[in-house]
Amino acid sequence: MSAANTIGFGIVGTGMIANYHAKAIKALSEKNDIRVVGALDSVLDRARDFAQKNDVPFYTDSAEAFFANPDIQIVCITTPSGAHLEPALQAIRAGKHLIVEKPLEITVERVDRLLAEARKANVKVAAIFQARLSRGAVALKQAIDAGRFGRLSLCSAYIKWHRSAAYYTGWKGTLQMDGGGAVMNQAIHAIDLLQWLAGMPSEIFAWKTRRVHLDIEAEDTACAALRFASGALGTIEATTAAYPGWERRIEICGEFGCAAIEDDRIVRWDFRDPTPADAALLGSPDNASSASGAGAPDQINFAGHQRQIEDMVLSLRNGTPLLIDGAQARNTVVLVRALYASADSGQPVSL
Repeated sequence: MSAANTIGFGIVGTGMIANYHAKAIKALSEKNDIRVVGALDSVLDRARDFAQKNDVPFYTDSAEAFFANPDIQIVCITTPSGAHLEPALQAIRAGKHLIVEKPLEITVERVDRLLAEARKANVKVAAIFQARLSRGAVALKQAIDAGRFGRLSLCSAYIKWHRSAAYYTGWKGTLQMDGGGAVMNQAIHAIDLLQWLAGMPSEIFAWKTRRVHLDIEAEDTACAALRFASGALGTIEATTAAYPGWERRIEICGEFGCAAIEDDRIVRWDFRDPTPADAALLGSPDNASSASGAGAPDQINFAGHQRQIEDMVLSLRNGTPLLIDGAQARNTVVLVRALYASADSGQPVSL
């Protein structure tokens, strides 16, 4: 492709997760004619270090200069969770499309403002929920949609992870910037998977507490009971206080079968009416999937980000719908906030 067809990316916020975006874009650059052309951080030294590390030609601490850069068509928002809205609005007003790290924002009201402004400006918003794109999750979704489970009975998510005390520095675990603790930050991928697979619950009752990380504002442990619109029941268990950290697990059970995935790998696949393809699925790893973040946040790879970034590029060039757009990501924030509302009030919450 010619230089005129090159799509330029800008990255806002240059912390750990920004490097995953930069690596994913670089891995895709030759095939898709894309590149990172700019980096913005409120601390200029951080922006410079990130730019040098990732071969980014333009870096700044000036939002005005960054969003005015005509070489940037897509902006990746990788700031702390509670600081997504403001740079997103600046990007939208500058006509830039958005790829936003999970969660889209930390309250439903802030999510709705972001999405409303994007609709007005005809700007695309993709949300990073790369776990949906793994081989195991896709196979599970296809089996549900094909009716292989029959009537669902129990649909649950288990996130028993470990984070050290040293992890909770800066904005982590704060209500203003993290929006919560183990549920909003660590469990959110599993919660997104659960509602994508089984549908949004119609009712939730939850508890949350601090068991180990006593100095943070938010919870390090939570548990919730769910009732789905279909009549199925389920649970969410989430913690960052479980050493050494186990794989994220999703279980879907119904009248004709049960299945479970751990991280992105199918570990149980038991159906009354098996098919010839079933044996190949069980235990087969997804080599392009994200590794586990159970024990530390830097234990993932960027393959899932790569898939979603390429999807945004293809959507812009071909006019195709995004695999995971902002409206879909909104559901997950709604569910997390309902869990928190129930835990705070001691009452069930209807969705």
